[in-house]
Order: sequence, then C-alpha cells, then structure tokens
Amino acid sequence: MFFLLVLSFTREVAAQGVSIDSSRYPRIVTFTAQQDHDNMMQQLGIKKLRPGPSGNESAPNHANYDESLANPCPKLPDILTTSDGRKVISAAMWWTQRQPQIAGDLEREVYGRLPKNIPKVTWTLKITDREFIGRTPAIVKQLVGHVDNSEYPLINVDINMMLVVPTNVKGPVPVLMMFGFPTFPSPAQPPPADMEKLNAAFKEMMIKNDPSVKAIFDRYPAYTPITRLPGPNFFAPPPAGDLPPTEQLLAAGWGYVTIEPNSIQADNGAGLTRGIIGLVNKGQPRKPDDWGSLRAWAWGAARGLDYLETDTLVNAKKVGIEGVSRYGKAALVTLAFESRFAVGLIGSSGKGGATLHRRVFGEAVESLTGSGEYHWMAGNYLKYGASEASFGSKTGCDLPVDSHELIALCAPRLTFISYGIPEKGDAKWLDQQGSYMATVAAGPVFKLLGAKDIGVSNDYQQEKMPPMLTDMLNGELAWRQHDGGHTDAPNFKYFIPWANKFLKYERIAAP
Repeated sequence: MFFLLVLSFTREVAAQGVSIDSSRYPRIVTFTAQQDHDNMMQQLGIKKLRPGPSGNESAPNHANYDESLANPCPKLPDILTTSDGRKVISAAMWWTQRQPQIAGDLEREVYGRLPKNIPKVTWTLKITDREFIGRTPAIVKQLVGHVDNSEYPLINVDINMMLVVPTNVKGPVPVLMMFGFPTFPSPAQPPPADMEKLNAAFKEMMIKNDPSVKAIFDRYPAYTPITRLPGPNFFAPPPAGDLPPTEQLLAAGWGYVTIEPNSIQADNGAGLTRGIIGLVNKGQPRKPDDWGSLRAWAWGAARGLDYLETDTLVNAKKVGIEGVSRYGKAALVTLAFESRFAVGLIGSSGKGGATLHRRVFGEAVESLTGSGEYHWMAGNYLKYGASEASFGSKTGCDLPVDSHELIALCAPRLTFISYGIPEKGDAKWLDQQGSYMATVAAGPVFKLLGAKDIGVSNDYQQEKMPPMLTDMLNGELAWRQHDGGHTDAPNFKYFIPWANKFLKYERIAAP
C-alpha cells in the first residue's frame, strides 16, 4: 500500500510538470450528465421524453411484468430481407448486402459510429510477474495502451489491461478478455532473506523520518512491518464447489485478460467530452450519431486484441470477449462489430444487449433514453423515448433494427447467451424471455452461414424459454440459464468445454 501511495504521488507530480499551452486548442466543454443530455435533446429537436419505469413493483410507475402486454409490436424486422425487400438466400448475399445494412442501422440508431480519425494506440509492457494462481503457474503482464493525443493533448487516455497466461501448458493458448478492473492476481513475493533486508531498510527509513518510532521498534523487536502474504498450499485439499472463473480458465489451459472500461471511456454522461470520445471530439459534445460508451469500450477491447496479436504466448485466432450486465452489453457489441474475436460469453446483458428493444417488460427503451444511462448509446437512440419532438413521437417499435440482428452480426462465430434467475438476483428487469426470443430469431443467420443455432424452430413468437439449467449448447449459438444470480460464473464450467469443442482446442501439458 505504501508503494502504491508513493507511486500515485509521483505520477501526479510528473503530470503537473508537463506544460501544455491550452490556448492553442479548443477548450474542453464541461457538462453535467443532465446538461449533456439536454444538449443532445436540443440537437434532436426533442421537447419531452417519456419517463422510464420504476424497478420497484409497488411504485405507481412500476415496470410491466405482464407477458400479455410485453409485445406491443410482436413482429421483428425480418433478419433475412434486405431494406429493398429482397430475400437473402446465400452467405454471399448476407455478407455483401444484408450484413452491412444491419450494421449501419445499428450504428446510426443504437450504438453510434466509430469516427474515421481515431488516433493510434501504442502498448507498453509495464511489469512482467511470475505467479501461482491457485495451483497454476502463470505469467502476468501489466500493459498500458497509450492513445496518441498529440492532436489534442488536453485529454489523455491510457488503457489499462492485465494479461494472465498459464505456463504449465503448451502454447500459444486461447484467451478470454473480460471487462473489469485489472489487478495482479497473486503477486510474487521476495524470499525471507530479501524480506529481512526490506524490513531493516524500512525501519531505518521510518526512524530517520520520526526518531520517536525507534522506541516502538525497541519494545517489539521481532515485529516486521512488511510481511509476506499467504502463498499457495499445494497440500491442501481442493476447495469445495466451483473454482473462480479465472482459475477455471487457467486450469483448462486458457489465459485471460482484464481490461478496464473506465480507462477507455467513463461510465457517465458527464464524461462524454473526455475519454476516447472526448479526445476524438477535442473536448466538444457529441453529435447524434457519435459513438456511446458501449461502442467505445468495444473499440478499446479491439485495441487490446491488437496487442494480443503480437504476443507469442497467445493464440490470437482464439480470443474471446466476456462481460456481465452493462459489460455484457459491451461484450455483445464487441463481438458483433469486431470480427477478429472468435467467441463471446454474454452475461445478463438486458436492454441494449441481447434483450429485444421493442419488448416492454422490465427495463424499457425509456430506461436507456433518460439521463442516467443514455451515454451507453448513440444520441439518436433518444428519439425512441420521445413523446414530444419536431418529428412527433417514437417508441422502440419504430426502431429499424433490434437485438436479434445484433446477435446475428456475431454469426457464425461462437456466441453464448447467459442468464441467471430472478430468485437469486438476476432480476426480471433484465427480461430473460426477451433475450431468448432474440436468440431464437438470430438463428436463421447462423444456419445460413453454415453454423448451428440453439436447436429449436426460429418462431420467436411461439418458442418458450426452457427451464433453467437446460443446456442448449450443441451449436455455435448457445443459450443457458443457470440457477444463480447476476453473474455468469456458474456457466463457466459449461462455457469452457463448449468453446473448446468448437475451437478445437485441447489442453496439452508443457514439456
């Protein structure tokens, strides 16, 4: 902790020592989230938005949980019909005509477009550590991806990422990238002789700084301020229950990456004039079709994959993306728009993820168009929550696309849609049924491209979500609802063998 405080202070001083003539650049616009939201409404000609429903079922404006009222516009946009009405009958027609149409509509109306002038990212390896994580030896690399800000140095973006690769298997290995906060899992520690030197030097430094401390050390001569953390106990019995997902991956011969979303783009509307979105816009507010945080996080994940393609420990053709909740949305957006990712585990993603936008069950379009979560989406998405505007009013039924088409953009790559159950905390708010319908409706594209879907008919209006713990894992498109809460951890022991099967990966012990 002492080292981290010193390091943080050193960085702050160093940053203050950099001289930038801010008068040469446009001034950063500083908005609250509400001010930014109001600005977008003004750009779109929206006078009033419908309020989002309450998650409290006893509130007067509670969300709808009546299935008979959940589908005001039950017919989805036809996934295999082009915008000019022609049926898509071949894989070539999908890739050259329909897929670009869907991607363009999703970019324009839902998630935002990537700007053409995004600066390059340069990756730096900060620390390489050899660790034991559980019972698995691993190499851990702390990485920072610096975004070139020479065109606008008032905003700095450094992407934080941690790569963990097992060393007891023959590589290169598949890797699962996970949205989260990167930390060293089990930092290597000095041996006892080195710890003794560190304690002697630390005591001397403390006494020099404050001579009165010497009396304390004299009273407790055997006390050591710096102590070793408990290391792995290879003789202890294996822990009961499932291992943590990261340890399951390592034990199966996979590596994993943790990438920090907030180091790419803040998870709030006030941050839209900063982060990568603000850097590209030179500190100015977004336009209606500019990217939101979900697309920015997906862009950052793709830049992390750029690095992985250079690391000889990693099989870059077998890299996956994973996330839960808002990061489940981001993982699905990443898989849909970045074709180099081979597999995705999409956990409890709800509206803006796998759940149908036009469904009215739990979380609604209006939940995402209000000032709390609008930053995830393109500004244009606000139109679908408008009750009064220059264009009249719109709802989710007016969207030209829906989430079944987002899932279809992942085809024929491996796409595992995961949920838990409301009784354990994966709230009804997420509309598991709406995600199941979208998964069913995405199936025809997987089949058109030579892959398998979840193995039911593609009649999304008639197919009912199966009971929890039903494995629908026989195709490249997979569905499983576990019996836990707002997490995808219980599905890892199913996800890993499923992915291994289709990626044709088998763990081979290192020689």
